[in-house]
Amino acid sequence: MSDHPDGPETARVVWQAAAHLLGYPEGDFWARLPLVRAAAGTRFGPFLDHLARTDRGELAAQYVETFDFRRRCCLYLTYYTDGDTRRRGESLAGLKTRYRAGGWELCEDELPDYLPVILEFAALDPGGAEILRENRAGLELLRLALHECASPYGSVIDTVCAALPPISGAERAAVARLAGQGPPAESVGVYG
Repeated sequence: MSDHPDGPETARVVWQAAAHLLGYPEGDFWARLPLVRAAAGTRFGPFLDHLARTDRGELAAQYVETFDFRRRCCLYLTYYTDGDTRRRGESLAGLKTRYRAGGWELCEDELPDYLPVILEFAALDPGGAEILRENRAGLELLRLALHECASPYGSVIDTVCAALPPISGAERAAVARLAGQGPPAESVGVYG
C-alpha cells in the first residue's frame, strides 16, 4: 500500500482529504471542509490557513487561474507523460479498466486521470496507490509548478507526495526529462 510513516490508514485519510481539497471550491467543498479539518487538518495546515483568510469567490478565481490557465499545473496526470497524443487515450482507457476491476464506475463527465479521482480511488483501493506511484513524475512536476507560481495548492500536493514512498532516482530522472522536454505532441494529418 504505502510506505507512509504513520501507516496505510493515514495515507488513505490524506488522499481522501486531498481529493476534496483539489476539487473546484463550490457548495460541497465548503460543506465538507469541517470533516476534512477534523480528519486530516494538521497535515493540510498551510492550505487550510489560506482558506480561512480567503473569500470564496477569490478561491474559485485562484483555482481557475491555477488549474485551468496554466498548462504546467494540470490536474490530469497522464497529460505529463502522454501529452495530447493517441497514447493518452490508451492510458485513459487503461485507467478506466483498473477502476472497473476495483468495482468503480466513473461518471461520464469525469476523466480517469483527474487527480482528485485518482486520490479518491487510492483512499479506497490499494490499486489507486499504485496509480499514484506510477504517475509520480507527473505529481512531482505539478508540485514544482505550483511552488514556482507560489500557489497555496502546492502544500496540498506536498502532503500527497509525502504519503507516497520516497521518490526514486529513476523517478527524479523522469521528472528532469519531462521538465526539459515537456509533454509529447504528435502531428496527426500534418504534412511537411
